[in-house]
Amino acid sequence: MKNYLLNGLEVADFEVDGINMRDYPDFCDAFISDASVLENGKWRDATDLELDALSDDSDLVYAQVEKHLY
Repeated sequence: MKNYLLNGLEVADFEVDGINMRDYPDFCDAFISDASVLENGKWRDATDLELDALSDDSDLVYAQVEKHLY
């Protein structure tokens, strides 16, 4: 996956939670539970608001679920 940008900031090291195999193949309960954001040349943990915004991107969440499972 290419680098992901959120509000112009690079985001990496995604962690996904809420994966329920009974919900295969949709995984609609999955969400981004943690990520790192590059700001001013330093990595920091994503804020709760940033994690919510990342979790709103269903394509990103699904790609991270696939990466986690496979």
